[in-house]
Amino acid sequence: MSVPPVATGKFETLRLIAIGSLPAVQITIKSLHKHGYAEPNDWSKPLPTGRPNEVLAILTKKLHLE
Repeated sequence: MSVPPVATGKFETLRLIAIGSLPAVQITIKSLHKHGYAEPNDWSKPLPTGRPNEVLAILTKKLHLE
């Protein structure tokens, strides 16, 4: 499978999805914040997945591709 090259100087949208128990998702969001990756408020509110004790949160981030 070949991926077409991306032009430099462009932005691309990236989505990260954290799925797990509410405490696990919250800890992951805080950890990524401590590493300077994203603000906690940039994530969606935790949403139930329909599975017991499982939620998901989504981060949408625009990345500058160099």
